[in-house]
Amino acid sequence: MAAPHRHDDTLAMAIQKDAFRQFQEELAALDKEQQARRSDAKEKPMDRARREFLALRERYQLSVADVVAFFPEEEGIAYLQALIAASEAPQRKRRVSRKAPEQD
Repeated sequence: MAAPHRHDDTLAMAIQKDAFRQFQEELAALDKEQQARRSDAKEKPMDRARREFLALRERYQLSVADVVAFFPEEEGIAYLQALIAASEAPQRKRRVSRKAPEQD
């Protein structure tokens, strides 16, 4: 009877280690996803929708009309008022350091 080859044993061990490593990575990904779901569950649905939409607005360069149409009327108005207030706010003046005039 022929003795089993060492190469076959090494190959089988390598396959088992790769499968185990893949299993660990998938398990870690599931844990991370579950933690994200738990933290999302604490967030109110409207708050989550607002956060996700604002991220989309930035990513896809949506217009103000798109944003206003998304939110309920009161919040759309509040958003427009915030934009207007930000644009009308006076620019902060920088402090200018003045040296005291030198006296002889």
